[in-house]
Amino acid sequence: MTLLDFARGIGLQIAMLVLIVGLCWRFSAILLLRQRPQLALSRASLLGQIAGGAAMIFSRSVPRRSFRRRIGISILLSTIFHVGLFTIIFGGAPHILVIHQLIGLSWTNLPKGVVVIISGLTLAAMIAMLIRRIVHPVMRLLSTADDYLTWLFVFLPVVTGILLSGETIAGYETLLALHILSVEMMMIWLPFGKLMHGVLVIASRGTMGFNFARKGAAT
Repeated sequence: MTLLDFARGIGLQIAMLVLIVGLCWRFSAILLLRQRPQLALSRASLLGQIAGGAAMIFSRSVPRRSFRRRIGISILLSTIFHVGLFTIIFGGAPHILVIHQLIGLSWTNLPKGVVVIISGLTLAAMIAMLIRRIVHPVMRLLSTADDYLTWLFVFLPVVTGILLSGETIAGYETLLALHILSVEMMMIWLPFGKLMHGVLVIASRGTMGFNFARKGAAT
């Protein structure tokens, strides 16, 4: 069995199993959280509460104006990273092919050169974010092992994808195996680390906005 066979076979099966079990565990823990009874009357209709939830999903994606000057660099790097990662996943031809094989959906891919450039910008943003986390006294104090492991498990698929596009340091099959294995490592880590925010961000913001609208608070 070659490394690529392992990555496409047993490795992928293990990663999928851990991902599914981990997600079920996290969702079960959330659903089993004790809910406080709502004793006050709602100050908004159900439609208004839904609108409040939808509004907060978008409003919390943009930092308040009073904070922008202090965290402008973080905003810029974070935007480059998130937009770049989204573009890589949903714009690269190999990724679109995998999505098509899984769920049957397909769309036009971006040119390979464009994806490579975006991948490079994403990688640069990630490195800059790590350096900022290390040198900034407050961010360094607040950072935990979870932050650094989460960064690593996202960094590896990006860098192996760049190497794979150019077949630079090894043959195609070896680089493809390493890329797949790095993605599988990220899948395994996702339910247990801060990567989970990518799954919960919309639901958590929507729930918060829903509750704010019920209480009559601004979102």
